[in-house]
Amino acid sequence: MDAINLKNYFFYFASFVVIIAGIKMSSEVVVILFLAIFISSIFSSLLKILQKKHIPKVLSYIFILFLVILVSLMLAYVVNISLKDFITNLPIYEEKFKNLILNSIHFIQAYGVEIDKAKIMESLNFGSFFGFTTNIIGSISTFLSKFLLVVIGVAFILAESKSFQTKLRVIFRNNARKLEHFNLFSYNIQRYFVVKSFTSFLTGFIIAIMLSYFGVDYPILWGVIAMLFNFVPVVGSIIASFPAILLAIMNLDVNATIWITIFYVVINISISNILEPKLMGKELGLSPLVIFFSLIFWGYILGIVGMFLAVPITMTLKIAFDSNLGTHWLGILMSDLSRKREKNNKEA
Repeated sequence: MDAINLKNYFFYFASFVVIIAGIKMSSEVVVILFLAIFISSIFSSLLKILQKKHIPKVLSYIFILFLVILVSLMLAYVVNISLKDFITNLPIYEEKFKNLILNSIHFIQAYGVEIDKAKIMESLNFGSFFGFTTNIIGSISTFLSKFLLVVIGVAFILAESKSFQTKLRVIFRNNARKLEHFNLFSYNIQRYFVVKSFTSFLTGFIIAIMLSYFGVDYPILWGVIAMLFNFVPVVGSIIASFPAILLAIMNLDVNATIWITIFYVVINISISNILEPKLMGKELGLSPLVIFFSLIFWGYILGIVGMFLAVPITMTLKIAFDSNLGTHWLGILMSDLSRKREKNNKEA
């Protein structure tokens, strides 16, 4: 029996390696497929709400499709326009940054600290600071350029959503428990994506208003980046804040930059650590260790877009495991049990 189990484990492991290798080789197609499925799960909830209000299915479908296209075009327009303007002004920002470094060196030297200014200026690669930001925006711009295929995929998936429910009822007509598990899985997936999309939009919206108030260049662009990087836990908020804070240091005074940094921290902590868990539910929490390795794993398999999709994909797997009694133990391994413990203590 042990030898048979060992053979099964090797078979499962080999199958896993082959599947992952296939996903990596076809990553461009897989990314489009995953995005279409995830976005469809968000808008299918809205489709159900519209149909409950007795709005005809065709009108509901057209409205949602129009909404998806409108949001996609707005994002693409904002990112492309801002990117062109940012690249045009890049030499000005580099010059300002050099002056900022020189002023900082002079300030430190005024207190009697000996600093080799020539070596520091020689060792600093100013292009890398802004090249990092340009690469981020460029990657997002490239991603949005392929978004037309995602929109088409969303359109077909939403069109099939009603008949898909009928197909499931036919498939599971003799097994009500499996149908119940699948419905629970679908409900939790939709709830996760709706809540995550709402909190990400709220994060980007508040940050854009805050940066606009302080007069930071391209506030809408940094708001869009904050919204997208909200899907990347922990490091996402740091990466998203970097370009805006850098521009604030160059164009504004020290007090304004400090306040902008504080607001970034407060906004991200308030929404990601307080509001989001309350809306999402403690049972949908992922272990920090699982989050960390999912970022590395899916980033390697699917590139930079994989980092955005890492937590949604991992969360989908966890919900799938939780929805089945046979794999529930895997869902527990992936869970953040500290949150569940806090919840149980409060109830007690």
